[in-house]
Amino acid sequence: MANAANQHTCDGPQPSPPTHFLIVAYGIQSHINPAQNLAHRLARIDASSVMCTLSIHASAHRRMFSSLITSPDEETTDGIISYVPFSDGFDDISKLSILSGDERERSRRTSFESLSTIVSRLAARGRPVTCIVCTMAMPPVLDVARKNGIPLVVFWNQPATVLAAYYHYYHGYRELFASHASDPSYEVVLPGMQPLCIRSLPSFLVDVTNDKLSSFVVEGLQELFEFMDREKPKVLVNTLNVLEAATLTAVQPYFQEVFTIGHLVAGSAKERIHMFQRDKKNYMEWLDTHSERSVVYISFGSILTYSKRQVDEILHGMQECEWPFLWVVRKDGREEDLSYLVDNIDDHHNGMVIEWCDQLDVLSHPSVGCFVTQCGWNSTLEALELGVPMVAVPNWSDQPTIAYLVEKEWMVGTRVYRNDEGVIVGTELAKSVKIVMGDNEVATKIRERVNSFKHKIHEEAIRGETGQRSLQIFAKTIIESD
Repeated sequence: MANAANQHTCDGPQPSPPTHFLIVAYGIQSHINPAQNLAHRLARIDASSVMCTLSIHASAHRRMFSSLITSPDEETTDGIISYVPFSDGFDDISKLSILSGDERERSRRTSFESLSTIVSRLAARGRPVTCIVCTMAMPPVLDVARKNGIPLVVFWNQPATVLAAYYHYYHGYRELFASHASDPSYEVVLPGMQPLCIRSLPSFLVDVTNDKLSSFVVEGLQELFEFMDREKPKVLVNTLNVLEAATLTAVQPYFQEVFTIGHLVAGSAKERIHMFQRDKKNYMEWLDTHSERSVVYISFGSILTYSKRQVDEILHGMQECEWPFLWVVRKDGREEDLSYLVDNIDDHHNGMVIEWCDQLDVLSHPSVGCFVTQCGWNSTLEALELGVPMVAVPNWSDQPTIAYLVEKEWMVGTRVYRNDEGVIVGTELAKSVKIVMGDNEVATKIRERVNSFKHKIHEEAIRGETGQRSLQIFAKTIIESD
């Protein structure tokens, strides 16, 4: 009888393997950090029932783990999630690049093969993937999910307003956008939303230059939206109800389920990813020497490059303002030799130029009075969360729409328009900085508004109305479907 009992125990139901999320992201900082934070938050829901693996392009993976990685296929872990790279056939290219038609086909094929191998390898190691999450438009990931019969979830790491703009572009508004693309002030009214002028729409949707990158993005996103129309996947949106409640309500009917999962950037300093070497200058100590709200922080993110003319214009504008400034200018973000810039500022102006920094630390410092930003979504959320007014200087992609939200909907900053050559004119920059930093009624209202959003964001996080609670509900639906 004892033997029979033991046999029954051995042959009885075994515990189900944990739900395994494979999160695939573009190898650029603005995608990697939110994806990593999402993976960490999912993994922490219940370590016994959830595991996460983050997969990014091999070139970015090597930069993140340069001291650990000895081969492109090597997997590593931070103790919470695992990291495994995939190859797109262009592993030595570390920047966002425009590929030719043949190169794009090669990249898609190679990415599909590499990610399929990862799925097979993880299954062989006893960690089968039960759900794939991809950041926005990654057609090879759609292919992998279809081939392997694995449910796919879309992680939209831009505002819900941008999600709505793209949805309507592919569902009846393409011709309207195109016919008015040369009229930046023309207003488009999308269902359930405030009017948006052409200059405030995502740049890829109203490009009149036949830019190859715009075509690439529009084609990739069209495939994504066709997939969503057909397969009805769950959609995770990196935003908050307090910021986009009306738009979130408007987009809900277009998708099977939309989960508002909150800000996915401000993890601990130890967990944040930096694709660039932080400057060795004592910029935090330099900030300590300045009075409250007296410093202008300038950073245009991890992709934009500077020409000498653009640098001279910004420098001229900051000279006119006379406020001290901390300016991020990456070495690989300089189109020309700008070594004179550092010496010029350090020797003659009350400013500091650095190559890279921990932006959350800077924005948290009491001496920072405003943020001159390109309006990347992560940077904008950080500024809102920390109560820092903005001077919005959008360039491309979702940035014009975010700048509209900053200036018009939330009224937490001003916007600078580039000239016809795409250059930020120093006098225009100075004008906006003076408005935000000055002792005037507009500046006071902006500071009140941004502080109000700061408190609302914190309250929403404490109550758990979005963010982690929504993520838990999402994870439960995936776990129960396994």
